[in-house]
Amino acid sequence: MIRVNDIPLPLDYDDEWLKKAAAKKLKVSVSAIESVSLCRRSVDARKKNNVHFQAAVNVKLFYGEKKALSQCKNAVKAEEYHYQLPYSVPLDQRPVVVGTGPCGLFAALILAQSGQRPIVVERGCDIEKRTADVALFHSSGILNTASNIQFGEGGAGTFSDGKLQTGTKDSRIRKVLTEFAAHGAPNEILYLAKPHIGTDMLKETVKSIRETIVELGGEVLFETQLVGIKSKNGSVSGAAVMHNGKIDIIPTRHLILAVGHSARDTFAMLLQKGIAMEQKPFAMGVRIEHLQESINRSQYGSFYNSPYLSAADYKLALHLNSGRGVYTFCMCPGGTVVAAASEEGHLVTNGMSEFARNKINANSALLVGINTADFGSDDILAGIKLQQKLERSAFLAGGSNYHAPVQRVCDFVKMQKSSSLGAVVPSYRPGVELTNLDNVLPQFMTDALREGIIGMDQKLKGFANGDAVLTAVESRSSSPVRILRDETMQSVSMKGLYPCGEGAGFAGGIVSAAVDGIKAAEQILLLSAHS
Repeated sequence: MIRVNDIPLPLDYDDEWLKKAAAKKLKVSVSAIESVSLCRRSVDARKKNNVHFQAAVNVKLFYGEKKALSQCKNAVKAEEYHYQLPYSVPLDQRPVVVGTGPCGLFAALILAQSGQRPIVVERGCDIEKRTADVALFHSSGILNTASNIQFGEGGAGTFSDGKLQTGTKDSRIRKVLTEFAAHGAPNEILYLAKPHIGTDMLKETVKSIRETIVELGGEVLFETQLVGIKSKNGSVSGAAVMHNGKIDIIPTRHLILAVGHSARDTFAMLLQKGIAMEQKPFAMGVRIEHLQESINRSQYGSFYNSPYLSAADYKLALHLNSGRGVYTFCMCPGGTVVAAASEEGHLVTNGMSEFARNKINANSALLVGINTADFGSDDILAGIKLQQKLERSAFLAGGSNYHAPVQRVCDFVKMQKSSSLGAVVPSYRPGVELTNLDNVLPQFMTDALREGIIGMDQKLKGFANGDAVLTAVESRSSSPVRILRDETMQSVSMKGLYPCGEGAGFAGGIVSAAVDGIKAAEQILLLSAHS
């Protein structure tokens, strides 16, 4: 197979056009091509009068491969991707995976595919019950602290845009994408430069992965929370879990901790247990909402309403004179800002898109870098306490009923309370309260956000539009702690304990978390083969 890079494609290309373009690049006849398929496709909008796709394709020839490779400088020999499970032997005790976010799901899937019959523990509910609980919260403000956007089957990423791009280069990324596609995600995630699944499809996809784990001998225990870890001679000997108020011990020598970034009580339990942890820089801020059409116009120019282009996204970052960083994160084209609290009396926002990305607004987290010096304490959990402080402040500013405090950008820049809304209607539910965010967030954050908004408008025209809406507070972008581990991915404090994913401080998105889970499972399999 040959991979041909740097093929420009018109927005209305079809399969025949793709075949002819590949043949032209390789300097072969169309009849010599057995098949051609997209390997990667991105939008090139650098020139607003010539927006087009840029592609890499995989080509199989009936004959003449060696000659074709020599004739095209943009072509390389390529092989089909195949993930190889590590050799392993059956474990004497079943491994336990805590958490069903992408990290936990993929760790459990690898273990199940290796015949190790993992037991998966999830404090939240299955996807059907969880979806109903989230809908109730968004419509009425009635919060279930065990079943919400943070906790439940699929983890926090299930109620998001389902973005699958990552800065990591690990080959296991392909394993993640192929498993998602095999379990119901659209096949286009295998070639899009910025793949996404969308909340509507993610719900069915994570359920399908769970069903595969069970079919392969695994077990998934919902509404079951890890409340303790048993150890013997410095190694894991069991997991203490609670279901319906009853605590049971699951004997195990391998415990994968994939709890996510919001399991604050779990972090406190680990600290009390003596598990080595450290403070970690993270980020907090707000959600910024624009009309999606204005983002499309800024990014695509006169092509903004092309039926061949999906809702435009953006990714912006600035390094301020103060030394702080301000950046956008988890941008949701055609999406909504959602209520994502998991604790009573605290308000948290997040962003969500369905696969179609067809809602009227675009939104993104607009975050300020938070250093450990900002925590104000050497307490390992000081970053969590800072999160809670701002979440409580936002809850009170919104009216103490889970309505979110919002402010128009024009008023935020002038440091005055908003008295009305403009063209952008906030999508957050159950409701919003107009306010002055300077009374909600610390000054170092609001000063940085103001400078960031003005600076980012130079990179994306209209970003500082006065009608854009800021919604507070976005506090759960990443974990403010890191659980220390060694080169075998085991806790430096306890053998057999594998802290991984976002909650442990080793990932920053769906794909990187899933890859970390795969690597943890591989370590268990490798150790089993040498024990």
